[in-house]
Amino acid sequence: MLTISAAISLKEPLQAIGQNYQRSHPNERVVCNFGASGTLQQQIEQGAPVDIFISAGEEQMDALEKEHLLVPGTRRDLLSNQMALIVPAGAKGVSGFEDLRKPAVKKIAAGNPQIVPAGMYAREVLEHFGLLPAIQHKLVFTTDVRQALAYVETGNADAGLVYVTDARITSAVRVAAIAPEDSHQPILYPVALLANSKSPEAARSLLNALESPDALAVFEKAGFSAVNGISAKN
Repeated sequence: MLTISAAISLKEPLQAIGQNYQRSHPNERVVCNFGASGTLQQQIEQGAPVDIFISAGEEQMDALEKEHLLVPGTRRDLLSNQMALIVPAGAKGVSGFEDLRKPAVKKIAAGNPQIVPAGMYAREVLEHFGLLPAIQHKLVFTTDVRQALAYVETGNADAGLVYVTDARITSAVRVAAIAPEDSHQPILYPVALLANSKSPEAARSLLNALESPDALAVFEKAGFSAVNGISAKN
């Protein structure tokens, strides 16, 4: 069995890629463990049996690298993403970040920046627009980016900051605005092989498969972009 711990924003495409890999490698079983990148990092530090880690931020991978928990030379940036401001599908009155100041916007969902990279990027976007002091009291922090999405889907939040790829999985929300690239750090998804992998050769094969044209096509269909010049189109 091979275990991939990955940021929850990767859930749908990574599950599909894992199933495709199993079909071409019938002797291997791929299990995906999804969650907030910071939580997954802590699990790995505590000895969780993980073969491959894919984070939604560099900070979590940096920490594991400093602790010598990665196989040297296997870390690389795999994908990139964008931040989106979302509102319930039928909601009106929010067409940009400045509209978050409006009294009608009472709750804004975002990941907890202490453990969720999406929350860190969201905070940077709000700081970029000079909005944080004015709307701090409206922020509702969530355990991961999918919970922020769910709050907006169900109407429990009037707006939310999530990845563009998250907004694409449901018709219950609409994208009001996409954050400019210069409003936050680059949203990169580093991947690496874990040093405590019990099946390092098989894990390396799976790691290579994640960069294959077929896998990248699945990621790109979900709205992610390949980085370092790698693309399903190459």
